[in-house]
Amino acid sequence: MAAGLLPGDAPVSLNEARGWLRLGSTIDDAVVAGLVRAATNICEAFIGHWLVIREVEEVLSLRAGQVRLSARPVAVIDAAVLLTAAGDETALDAGAYRLRHGRDGSGQLVIEQPGDAERVRVSYRAGIAENPNGIPEAIRQGIVRMVQHLHDARDAAPVAPPAAIAALWQPWRRMTLGSGQ
Repeated sequence: MAAGLLPGDAPVSLNEARGWLRLGSTIDDAVVAGLVRAATNICEAFIGHWLVIREVEEVLSLRAGQVRLSARPVAVIDAAVLLTAAGDETALDAGAYRLRHGRDGSGQLVIEQPGDAERVRVSYRAGIAENPNGIPEAIRQGIVRMVQHLHDARDAAPVAPPAAIAALWQPWRRMTLGSGQ
């Protein structure tokens, strides 16, 4: 299960979003913070990458000693534990597996000797940058513009987001065909 955005992990600060919206008071801070989270989630879904690095834990079915991790880009594997049908667990040393990085930022964990394990619990970290300052400025600008779009559209009929947002995010967009497993 992936961890959600924690306070302070948003690539755009509340003050930055409030300034872009030209809101002076802090009365709408909860609304603006929600819009920043929503815009960040929309961005991550569009580009196919997590922005600020955060922790993930997944339990995945093994296929020929391999699993494809769902979050990307994968930064580092913290732990891997083999799980058998009988309920046995075996923690793996770092030398018992290797991480293959795909060009799209995906990660595939290859376990040298899976034995009779059917699943693996993997703890890892994924994201583009360690902190919001490491996020490319074009991505951040797209998020701020999406916040404005969501703010403006909250009481109006649904309208498509401005094309400028997609143009700002497009260079970081990663798409794959099929599952690749």
